[in-house]
Amino acid sequence: MVRAERLQVGDLVALVSPSGASDGGRVAATVAALEGWGLRVRLGEHAAGRHLFFAGTDEQRLADLNGALRDPEVRGVFCLRGGYGMQRIVDRVDFGAVRDDPKVVIGFSDVTALHLALWREAGLVTVHGPTAGQFERGAASVTVRAARRAVMQAEPVTVPADAEELTYGVRVEGVAEGTLLGGNLVMLATTVGTRHALATEGAILLLEDVDEEPYRIDRMLVHLRRAGWFDGVRGIALGQFTNCVDRNPHYPPVVDVLREQLAGLGVPVLGGLPIGHGDEQVAVGLGVHARLDAATGTLKVGPAVR
Repeated sequence: MVRAERLQVGDLVALVSPSGASDGGRVAATVAALEGWGLRVRLGEHAAGRHLFFAGTDEQRLADLNGALRDPEVRGVFCLRGGYGMQRIVDRVDFGAVRDDPKVVIGFSDVTALHLALWREAGLVTVHGPTAGQFERGAASVTVRAARRAVMQAEPVTVPADAEELTYGVRVEGVAEGTLLGGNLVMLATTVGTRHALATEGAILLLEDVDEEPYRIDRMLVHLRRAGWFDGVRGIALGQFTNCVDRNPHYPPVVDVLREQLAGLGVPVLGGLPIGHGDEQVAVGLGVHARLDAATGTLKVGPAVR
């Protein structure tokens, strides 16, 4: 496990778009927020670009990302957008540069592919936290305050389950401790069979997703279970499953799918965590020690930076 040094006032951070294209207004909101933290901001050459589904061609997006990872002045890399595209370039990320000079890396959703690769290739702790769309919520929002704490303070964070969250009712009693890993369910499932697939032995697994119909969630969880992916997992931390609905009134809601697939694993499960694509989200480190307590409804996560 390798933790990057926490960001400090005056540090330079790079904004890159390794996946989808970002709206100009959202990019501006992110820049304003980070400058408000006292950071200097450099926008990747193609960060606000657009090509097909992406912020640029594979070569352009990769050049921006690798340029940020290789630059010794850059101390943090903020991903501006999820969407789709990280897996197209992830095998060509300069992992040697990451091992030589670990930096803070933050993002979520499609950026899960980058989190997995950095963990598998360099043992780097990364931050599962907001992209540009979430920084629009303003400096006083839970999302932005939690992101600042995650990258600028070397302190643990306790995330309480929220009764207002859709997955709150999915719970299996117990306490589990292990390394927090995971992120977006689709990205986790599509990584199986690649060199960046997670080794989940001893892990507390974080799961979240958006815009996936319940049967698709079921299909992915069945696939992962059949692949032995849950073997050795110590606990399940369920984040937000946003807009995961089906228009057919006879089909079960996603919470029923999650409960059916996860309750029989024989490990503690805690739903209702405000992590993911919801109205607000709490940034947490991936690759750090965590303690899940279903009785108290809390997930305590170690610091993502040092």
